[in-house]
Amino acid sequence: MSPKITIRPATLADVELIVGFSAAMAKETEGRTLDEVRLRKGTLAVLESKDRGYYLVAELGPEVVGQLLLTYEWSDWRHGVFWWIQSVYVAPPARRQGVYRAMHAHVIADARSRDDVCGVRLYVEKDNAAAQATYGRLGMHKTSYEVYEQDFVL
Repeated sequence: MSPKITIRPATLADVELIVGFSAAMAKETEGRTLDEVRLRKGTLAVLESKDRGYYLVAELGPEVVGQLLLTYEWSDWRHGVFWWIQSVYVAPPARRQGVYRAMHAHVIADARSRDDVCGVRLYVEKDNAAAQATYGRLGMHKTSYEVYEQDFVL
């Protein structure tokens, strides 16, 4: 029998794990090596202020094997908040065991239980077909929007 997947809010005690997972995700998905000092400060900024968002971690048995970050975007059109799923990572040995599916289900159930949340969004690398397929299987769909940015840090 497989160990149970448990989803919980991250705490300050998880900071090093989250920093490691986020750095691994950036390297794996975008080929980027992140500045870990900046990444740790950014992670702590979220963990210390729920106004910025919050992390969820997934435990498979006693081990933390996955994470995601939720941030917020106000929609004047909908008079509600979109939750943005970011910084998704599942440790390679735990993949294809339903870890992300469990985190996603947790987010959707929580979002639907609140009157102020109007939807859930995420962005994905355009060449990451596996992630796109996963999100599609979980009921998400591609929008007509493209993302543009001016990045002042990376």
